[in-house]
Amino acid sequence: MENNKIRTVISNITIWMLFLGTAIACSKEQGSPTEEEVVYPTNLKVDISLAGQDDYHPYGDGTGVAIFNVSADNAIKYELTYNNTTIETNTEGYFEYQFKKEGLDEYKVEVIAYSETNHAAKQQETVTIHVNENGFSELVWSDDFDGGSGRLDASKWNYDLGDGCPSLCGWGNGEQQYYTDRSDNVKVEDGFLKITAKKETYEGKSYTSARIKTQGKFSFTYGKLEILAKLPNGGGTWPALWMLGENISSVGWPQCGEIDIMEHRGNYPGQVSCALHTESSYGNTNNKGEVKVDNVSGEFHLYAIEWTEEKIDFYVDNKLFYTYQPSTKTEASWPFNKNQFIILNIAMGGTLGGEIPSSFNEAEMVVDYVKLYQ
Repeated sequence: MENNKIRTVISNITIWMLFLGTAIACSKEQGSPTEEEVVYPTNLKVDISLAGQDDYHPYGDGTGVAIFNVSADNAIKYELTYNNTTIETNTEGYFEYQFKKEGLDEYKVEVIAYSETNHAAKQQETVTIHVNENGFSELVWSDDFDGGSGRLDASKWNYDLGDGCPSLCGWGNGEQQYYTDRSDNVKVEDGFLKITAKKETYEGKSYTSARIKTQGKFSFTYGKLEILAKLPNGGGTWPALWMLGENISSVGWPQCGEIDIMEHRGNYPGQVSCALHTESSYGNTNNKGEVKVDNVSGEFHLYAIEWTEEKIDFYVDNKLFYTYQPSTKTEASWPFNKNQFIILNIAMGGTLGGEIPSSFNEAEMVVDYVKLYQ
């Protein structure tokens, strides 16, 4: 009797084991992976770039567009998420996303790679990007000075010539130079504009230089103007990147308005200033700003304005240092609702250039590009 009971128990155990084995086999046949079959993505890599990013625009061109290139071994698809929301899933690992909050901000995103067994590898990234609050992102006019002739593009630039006499001797500021269009003073070379002020006797003056302008060729109202330049080195030099109202011939100065994007006194290296001249304040105007900039003659720096209906912001290397925004806008305080043209020059001496040392021989301003965005 006892033996029969034992045999029954053994038989039941055998049947149960057979059933369990069959269930495991069926599970395998239905495709559930074993531990050995699980595949995970490895070597996940994320490369992030920003639209318009370069040495002088480290946070992009203001459009807010970030580009993600993602790769991983054993991955069959990729996903980009931001703010706990999936932006896109694809098999290529290429994503573009436009951040829209105005200003400079950091954003946390997550990149996910999936394997054929739907196992994932994840990585968090931080994107620091600038979104232009004024929306100036479309390049509408520029000169990169890439022409090979040595001469300026005549479709874009004119020259001021002489010493301003008889009507405006010394160009109204007691300046000592005579402006020419000679290659000794202005030329395009190696992809740069080069303006050179020289000590030499010429047309009754002791110095020569150049002043170029877009008057009659191009003028604009509102936008972001950028000029990448390396300034001349030497006491008495007075380089300027500036603008005048296109209507100067009919209304005169200062009624036309003047926007000095950058002025530099060679006798005070690194002291970069900006100014605005209007009927309400001109000459030694109250509307001006100043900033210290390192190595202005040895390195290129980006000088820029953002000009809107409300205000004009002044920047060096994308850092704001002055804003002109009169509380009450009249013709006297705000003539900046009309077209202005661009001027680049080196003056010598005068009210801002000051004393020219006897040791001065020549000095050069090098401009890489001028670009207008709207």
